[in-house]
Amino acid sequence: MAAHQRGPSSRRTRMRSAFAASLALSLLLTACATGPTPAPPSGGATASAWTAAIVPEDQDRLRRLPEAWSTALAQARDAGYGPELAALGALGDPGATLPDPEPPPGRYRCRTVKVGSQSALLPFVAYAWFDCEITRSAGGLRLDKVTGSQRQQGTLYPDTDHRLVFLGGLALGSDEAQAPSYGADRDRNVVGVMERFAPERWRLVQPWPRFESNLDLLEIEPLQGQRS
Repeated sequence: MAAHQRGPSSRRTRMRSAFAASLALSLLLTACATGPTPAPPSGGATASAWTAAIVPEDQDRLRRLPEAWSTALAQARDAGYGPELAALGALGDPGATLPDPEPPPGRYRCRTVKVGSQSALLPFVAYAWFDCEITRSAGGLRLDKVTGSQRQQGTLYPDTDHRLVFLGGLALGSDEAQAPSYGADRDRNVVGVMERFAPERWRLVQPWPRFESNLDLLEIEPLQGQRS
């Protein structure tokens, strides 16, 4: 009788042991199949550093860059500035981008072309040439427009093999030596892309600027005597 009473208990014990062993084996096989969870990459990729610095409002302006081109060019053409746009050549062609967009450090001459209008202002204005400088430091590549009444100053971040992303500030007037740091004054923030559109010629394309136009083009070329 005692043996008969121990039978069911022994079977239950064996069943629990078998189930536990099966569960352990299943977990082991699952772990082997999936492997360890990969660790996150150490450090951020240089090419995406600008995405951590840009404010959402400027991210939207950059996203709408094609719309800025089309809107601004249409406004200028409709107002009769077709010949002036044609005279810009590749500078005014949104598709004119070449690989290797990074201008080498040095002194340049630069001019601003404002296209489109946010109000009753002229939808096309081409300014005279001023001075710009490209420098490199531990913080990366930097663009400074050093003369003129509106001067972009900021950092050029790697992005693709056809463009750099510019985040900076705008200095105004002759008595303001330094522009506000990017992000310090939303009305002075400047966002744009640096592109090489011809041999030894670059442009900083700025969509939806705060003032006056819908597209600003800062044309940049080496000073005479510094061309390769």
